[in-house]
Amino acid sequence: MKKVMFKRINSDVNGNPRYVCHFFDMDVHGPSVGLGLSERYEIAIKLANTIGGRKYNRKSFGGGLVFQSYSLDELVNAMARVTGKNLNGYEVV
Repeated sequence: MKKVMFKRINSDVNGNPRYVCHFFDMDVHGPSVGLGLSERYEIAIKLANTIGGRKYNRKSFGGGLVFQSYSLDELVNAMARVTGKNLNGYEVV
């Protein structure tokens, strides 16, 4: 069981709260499969897109995925559903 670590960033233009997490939280393959980091990152981005996430393009958080969410509990449940991982809550840093 794993907690997802989110970082709160500035709200979007409509005032909706946004959070960034590292792509390892959406990485379904892991290093043992033999895929490179860039390939694993692309797969994580595609999974994040299915639940409303996007690639975070700022240098301050490399390898990040950004989500707009009012309920992090629902977001973590959606992340667990699409990745098949056993995610146990979250922490905002």
